[in-house]
This record gives sequence, structure tokens and C-alpha cells, in this order.
Amino acid sequence: MPVKGQIRKNDFVHFSVIVPAYNEEALLGGMLDHLNRCINGISNFKGEIIVVDNNSNDKTSDIAKSKGAIVVFEPVNQISKARNAGACKASGNYLFFIDADTFISQSLLANVLERLKSRSCAGGGSTLVFDDHQNQFFFGSLVPKLWTCISKNFRIAAGSFVFCRKEYFEKIGGFSEKLFAGEEILFSINYKRLCRANGEIFEIIDQFPVVTSSRKLSWFSPLQILLSMMIPVLFPWALKSRLMCWFWYKRPPKKN
Repeated sequence: MPVKGQIRKNDFVHFSVIVPAYNEEALLGGMLDHLNRCINGISNFKGEIIVVDNNSNDKTSDIAKSKGAIVVFEPVNQISKARNAGACKASGNYLFFIDADTFISQSLLANVLERLKSRSCAGGGSTLVFDDHQNQFFFGSLVPKLWTCISKNFRIAAGSFVFCRKEYFEKIGGFSEKLFAGEEILFSINYKRLCRANGEIFEIIDQFPVVTSSRKLSWFSPLQILLSMMIPVLFPWALKSRLMCWFWYKRPPKKN
């Protein structure tokens, strides 16, 4: 018998949730338990969860398997490659990309699926909130509000939650593997262009914000965070360098 939430190979799958994961043993189990409850609570759509182990050296893969997820291994430690590797294995017509430190509500999942089914939108994202402001007003409160404003007005999806049709995803070539960060911005631009060509919309939903981890606010100093935000703005080419995009890949050392 499959673990609850896992789809058997012969079952028809409407949607696939792809979770890129690099050394995520601390949060992945709870995130997948929550995600399974959301999926199991929606009766008129069947979904699968695909966790992409992005060359982890912890128990990420074992935890994903224990929660009933399909596990895909991507040896190159790059977010774009991980997301694309998951999409290649997806059986669903609708794709959701959710970060391992992000929690969505069942209401958001159900709302998006109905929108995609009715073709009221072809893809998009959601507004987000941090799980904790970490006693930092600027980065913990002001920056998320600024991003919400940018995201809604320019219709740019945050990488923590992106949804789309698999057909359109393949047409635009997925996430750019030339970039080590900011790939969701280029994806949004390319996907919106395809939507406009077909008379459809790319929408940022604000009724059900996703909750994402503020852990980087405790991992890095305010100066490090500021530099990570300013370097891509001043030097866009830096997004093609994994070294320059260290902020998105570095993990704090494990405590004994």
C-alpha cells in the first residue's frame, strides 16, 4: 500500500507539486505532512508530490520517501535544474513549484486548481509572508511588504510558490539553467509573454498568502542580506555565477 498522499502509477494525476530540496531535513518532514493534508483534503483533483534531492548530504531523500513523495535526484546544485528535473518527471497537467521551507493553505491550492481548470488564468504565484520577522523591521517586515507590492503590480511570482500549465512550461523551456538565482523573475516574464500571445493571464493571488521561512534572517547578518539583494541589481550578470549567488545555496554548519 502506498503512503497516504502518494499516487499509484496507474492513477490519473491532475497536478504535480515539485519541491526542490537541498539539505532540508530540518523542515521537509513537517512541510510534506502539511502538503499531504492539503492534497488529501481536495476531493475533485488528484495530485502527486515530487521532491528533487538537489545533491543533499543529509537525510532529505529518506524523509521525502517516508512521506510518500516521488524522489528525483539532481546532482548539480542549482535551483533551476532541480525544478526542471522535477517537471520532467511530473505526470500532472498542472505544475506547482513550492520551496521546502514554504507552507501553502488548502484554500490556495483548491483556488488555483479551479482557476487553471476554468482557464481564468494560465499560471502565476501568490503573495507571501514570513513566519517570523526575527526582530528585524527592515528585512523582516518592510522588505516582504515591498516585494508584495512589486509582485502584484508587475505580476512576478516568488520562487517559493509558482504554478503553471505543463504545456506552457515546456513551451518556454522551463526555468533558465543559465541563472543560479532570480530564475523565477525570468520565468514570470517569459510565461507572461506566452500568456499574452494566447489571450490569457498570469496572476498573483493575494487572498491566501503562502508562509515562508525567515530562517535566512538568523543565518546571515543584515549586511550580508543587503549585499545579496544589491549585487544582482547592480551587476545582473552575477546571477549566472553560483559563487556570486552564494546567499541562496549556503547552509549554516550542522550543530553536533
